[in-house]
Amino acid sequence: MVATVEIGSLIDRDPVIRAGRPKIAGTGVTVMRVAAWYKMGLTPEEIATQYGHLSLAQVHAALTYYHANTEEIEADLAEEEAFAEMVERESGGRSR
Repeated sequence: MVATVEIGSLIDRDPVIRAGRPKIAGTGVTVMRVAAWYKMGLTPEEIATQYGHLSLAQVHAALTYYHANTEEIEADLAEEEAFAEMVERESGGRSR
């Protein structure tokens, strides 16, 4: 008998991991992170290959969540970008 994966089981949230943001179940990889890689031009196959602990199904599940909840994930991305800009300003643009 072939094991069936329930699609809803691929994405979860945990309030103590990644501030409760949606993530790929069993990992710390957020949907936001996968969406950012995708928006940078990586294909789902490239993401799964470069981050070998992620299956192609997990990457597609994250992208499906992103496309179904674009406003939420775009808000997370904007918040992260604003935080990065603030840190850079406060550090005077210095790199570590």
